[in-house]
Amino acid sequence: MVSYFAKTINRHQWISEAAYFNAETRGFESGKELDDWLAAEMAYSEILITTYIATLEEDHAALTISGLKQLAALIGIEDTDVFNSVIELIQAIQNATKHRPCFRYEPNRLCEEMDCKWRRECRKLISVWYR
Repeated sequence: MVSYFAKTINRHQWISEAAYFNAETRGFESGKELDDWLAAEMAYSEILITTYIATLEEDHAALTISGLKQLAALIGIEDTDVFNSVIELIQAIQNATKHRPCFRYEPNRLCEEMDCKWRRECRKLISVWYR
C-alpha cells in the first residue's frame, strides 16, 4: 500500500515544488528558504500519513509493522528496523511530524491533540483495554 506512493511520488521533487510555491505565496522574501522547505517536508509527511490511514480504513485493514516501517522510511525516519512494535513506530512517526508521541501511551488520559491523524486508531486500541 505505502510502496505505491514510493513509486509514484518523487519525494524530493514534491518537496522542492511545494517549497517553491510556499516562497511564491509570500513573495519570495529572502531568508525564509529553509522555513519553506521544512513546511513542505511536513506537508509531504502529513499527506502520506493521511493517505496511509485512509487506505487502511477503506480496506478495513489492520496496522502492520511492515506497513508502518515503509511509511516511516518514506517520511525520513532512518533505521526503522530498530522498532519492534506498532506503538513504537507510530510514536516515532508522531515525533518526526512534530506531534506529541502519545499513541497508546496513557490509557486513562484523553488525547488532547484533536487533529492527530492517529486518533481513531489509538482510540480503537484504548477501547480494547476497557473491555
